Amino acid sequence: MRRPFALLAGILLVGAFALPAASASAADDGKGDQGFTIKDPRITESSGLTASHLHPGIYWTHNDQDTGKGVHLYAVDSGTGKTVATITLTGVGTQRDVEAVAMGPGNQIYVGDIGDNDGVTWPYVWIYKFPEPKVLKDQSIRATQYVVKYTDGSRDAESLLVHPKTGRVYIIDKHEDGGHLYEGPATLSSTGTNVFKPVKPIDLWATDAAFSPNGERIVVRGYLGGIWYDWNGGDLKRGGRFDVPLGQGESVSYSADGTKILLGMEGANSEVQAQDAPGGAAGTGSDSPSSSGSSGASGDNGTGPDGKLKVGALAVAVVVAVLFGFRRLTRRN
Repeated sequence: MRRPFALLAGILLVGAFALPAASASAADDGKGDQGFTIKDPRITESSGLTASHLHPGIYWTHNDQDTGKGVHLYAVDSGTGKTVATITLTGVGTQRDVEAVAMGPGNQIYVGDIGDNDGVTWPYVWIYKFPEPKVLKDQSIRATQYVVKYTDGSRDAESLLVHPKTGRVYIIDKHEDGGHLYEGPATLSSTGTNVFKPVKPIDLWATDAAFSPNGERIVVRGYLGGIWYDWNGGDLKRGGRFDVPLGQGESVSYSADGTKILLGMEGANSEVQAQDAPGGAAGTGSDSPSSSGSSGASGDNGTGPDGKLKVGALAVAVVVAVLFGFRRLTRRN
């Protein structure tokens, strides 16, 4: 996402307050899901993140706008931060603005070519789907392409979610005053147009979102914070807020076991920070109960591990708001 003002805001925040990068050395320590640094020099605009179903410790990511270069997915080893496989998608058109990636049932990977902030004018956007490869090696894979429209006109969006049980696809649009969760049809059609409708408001300027592995919770992140919701059968129930690393924050994923969330950034050698899953672990089995020992950042009181940073964060949020308000961050992804 090429947003000079957003990037500048992130640099100011980091420089002025010297916020610690909790996971800076995690890759070298082999901690994997505890955080890592993406070391592939080709990945300069990591804009989506999802945990592999077939390969423990592997996370899939992609660049934002490789227009004319094809759609590429990178398998990053969270123990080392190194790319172990590059997937080139075939059978799809020339991408516009690839903003999100999500894992669905049956080990299917969904890619959201859903960005549209150059005036929000695209009459339709695309979703691509392909099977997660059983062998991690550089290869080309033919994907299925789906055409997506919204009932209320063009939308800019960066968040794609796929329910891990039903396979239903959802999109959250990106809007400064908060967006909406858009629901797609029960089954996507590769031959017709898939119409998405707004079903629930989202109280955040969302840059990414993800389902928990058991499908009972979602996390939604923005530049300055995040919110988690109980899925509640699709009737979202707000759980609380959680902290995010400040700056050009573009991605979020649950770990494969649902105990952590991973929060990624854009930029060369970008860091992916881990924290306890807000609201408690949410693995593939029955939902684990919340406990006082789990992420303190999951509540609204700001008493979690990063709580001490909140005073500074609130102060610089004013600066960020001025910069974002001036440019509205919708000129260019």
